[in-house]
Parts: sequence; C-alpha cells; structure tokens
Amino acid sequence: MLDPKLLRTNLEVVASKLKTRGFNLDVAKIKQLEQQRKELQTTAENLQAEKNSKSKNIGQAKAQGIDIQPLLSEVADLVDKLKQAEVASNAIIAKLEEIQVGIPNIPDQSTTIGTDEVNNLEIKNWGKPAQFDFKVKDHVDLAEARGWYDNDAAVKITSARFSVLKGSMAKLQRSLIQFMLDIHERAGFEEVYVPFIVNQESLFATGQLPKFEADSYKISKNIEHNDTNDRDLYLIPTGEVPITNIYRNQILETSKLPIKMAGHTPCFRSEAGSYGRDTKGLIRQHQFEKVEMVVLSKPEDSHKALDELTLQAETILQKLELPYRVMSLCTGDLGFSAAKTNDLEVWLPGQQAYREISSISNCADFQARRLKLRYRKGQEKPRLVHTLNGSGLAVGRTLVAILENYQNEDGSISIPRVLQPYLGGISKI
Repeated sequence: MLDPKLLRTNLEVVASKLKTRGFNLDVAKIKQLEQQRKELQTTAENLQAEKNSKSKNIGQAKAQGIDIQPLLSEVADLVDKLKQAEVASNAIIAKLEEIQVGIPNIPDQSTTIGTDEVNNLEIKNWGKPAQFDFKVKDHVDLAEARGWYDNDAAVKITSARFSVLKGSMAKLQRSLIQFMLDIHERAGFEEVYVPFIVNQESLFATGQLPKFEADSYKISKNIEHNDTNDRDLYLIPTGEVPITNIYRNQILETSKLPIKMAGHTPCFRSEAGSYGRDTKGLIRQHQFEKVEMVVLSKPEDSHKALDELTLQAETILQKLELPYRVMSLCTGDLGFSAAKTNDLEVWLPGQQAYREISSISNCADFQARRLKLRYRKGQEKPRLVHTLNGSGLAVGRTLVAILENYQNEDGSISIPRVLQPYLGGISKI
C-alpha cells in the first residue's frame, strides 16, 4: 500500500507516475473525499472545544447555585453532534481506504516506461538454443508417449488444468525441487516450510487481496463441525504469501537484515479470465510447484538485492544448461505490488519461443506498510523494510524446459549432468 501521506501531499505526482503503468487514479474523487474529511475534522474540533467550554461552565454554575439543566442539555446535544460527526468521518475514511488498497505500487524511477510486454527490455541473453536434426516435440507429446503425463486422470480426479505425473517424470520433478533448495541454501538462504493455507490478513498484507480475490481458491468453513475459526481461509497463490508473512507485525534489528528465505510450496490459482491460454500441458495450471525466494532488506540495499535475486535464479538455469534471457519489465507490465521486476524467460524448443520461468520483484515498502514490518537501529525511529520475492524457479516450467531441450529423437530425455546425482546417477529416462 502506498503511503497515505503521498496521496494527501503529492496526489498529482502520484497520479502521473501511476498513469505510466496504465492505472488511472481518480484524483477528483480523492480530493473531494479529503475535503470532506478535513471539514468534518474541523467541525469535530470546534464541537469538542465548545463541549469542553460548556462542561467547564457547568462546574462554575453549580458552584454559584445556578440551574445547570440548560447547560447539561446543551452538552448532551453537543455529544450527539460529535457522535454524528465521528460516524460521518469514519465513513469518509473507509471510502478513502477502499480506494487506497486498490492502488498499485509506484514504478521505480529506473523502470522503463511502456504499455505492455512489447516494451519490456532484454538486458541479458545466456546460452544458445540447441539445433535438432529431427522434428522436435513439445512436452505434452513427449510425456504422453512415455506414460508420464495423464491429463484424463487429473480431469477425473479434479477438473481441467490439473495434472497427474507418473514414474520418471514425477521423480524428475522431485529431484528439481531438492536441487533448487540445495543451491539456495549454499547461497545463504534459510530454508522454510510454511502452511499452504493462509488467512485474509496474510493475503492482504502481500497485496493479493482485495485485488485478486477472483483468482483465489477460498475454503468454505465446515459449520457442522462447529469450527471456532471464523476467518476466511485460502489456498496460497504463491509461496511469497506465507513466507513474507512470517515477519508480519515485527520490528527487526538492523543487524538481522538482510533476511533471505527460500521454500518449496504448491501454488493454487483459479486464474479467472485466462481460459483458453496455455491450457494444454504444464505451462498454466491451477496447481503447480514453485521454489520461492524472499528477501527482507534495508531500503538502501534493495536494488542490490534485486540484482542478487536475479543472479540466484539465473544460477539454477545455468547449472541446468538451459538457454534463457532476462527481461526488465516496463511500467505497464508490472505486477500490482512491484516497483521493479526482472523476468527470466527460458527457451522452449516445442514452442520456438522464450517463456517466463521466474519473476523477480522489488516491492520497496509497498508490502511492508500492510505487513507492519519495520526495522530499527538501536533507539532510532523504526523504518519500513523493503520486501523482494522471486521464483527460484517455477518447477513445472523447469520440468517442461528440460523435457523439450534435452529430448532425443527416440523420445527419451537426457538428464542434465547436475541433476544426475539426484536421480541415482542415471543419465537418461
């Protein structure tokens, strides 16, 4: 969430910056509500001053033997008017807060201005796509031919856009998860295991609510079992949510920063409105696996932390020897909470295209304000931390990239050298 002071003191500037990301801030509405709030505040202050004065007069009149009933009636009337002003003021504040929670983050000044992914900037390209002397297949054809991928079973068990992986493909996915966590641990990330179900406060704190309510899987309460937990719960859309919320409502000592965490979680997204796009195979699923990285840093260190997170995700792809490129997202392609984002896109021979495999974002203090997550040095005034997150990597898409980049003419898949120890030393499946 943006600093409310910015909306009061630099509203036009904020609106101009948000416009670069395609968000039109209703300046007139905010100004109108702010004016009403100020007027009500002034009214309440005047009423309170008058009430205090008359209350003082009651004591003096009583001491002088004067009938105080008229003053008591006036004070009672002022109390009623104060309550009315408070109710009206709270209603205005609620409307302002409703607007504020729907406002995305302001792009970092280093983010390229643009309208959509066409304006994203390629800042790095690593590895050369392999040249095949046979007709390449996509991951679905490769996996179905070997009986590793069973879409029909998934539809029977749940519905479309879920998957059942079998045999060597299931083992390969498991090995990828372990490999990624090992690499992150060596780089100083603390491994964490977190709940896959979260409450509304956790989703709100990281910016998923109320913006992405329609994309979330909400869990219905079991009234028959008299569940005393009256809060709504949700399946996590990304590991970023529970991992970042570990430190919600805390004040950290400067010496503890940066805090670097990594954890494996499944992710669940209904992705309302995205039907018909990448619905075949593992590219876009309602349930998928990720190894998520989260960093909490001092504000002055967050740009450096973004570069380090990007390099950490790159390390995974380089060790797997998968061609990729790094894209710096333009303002119009940023996620809701992000101020600056680097996307890693891996080469998929089956699509003859680069596809996103990791999105790494610096959210600055946008999430920390909702999280009430601060730090301080000694007795100094607490300051908001900067939060960063990124996939390291999306496991399903990494699995896709290995199948397609390491395929052989006979339909077998060579195993990247770095993964062979995780699969008992085999070099091919």
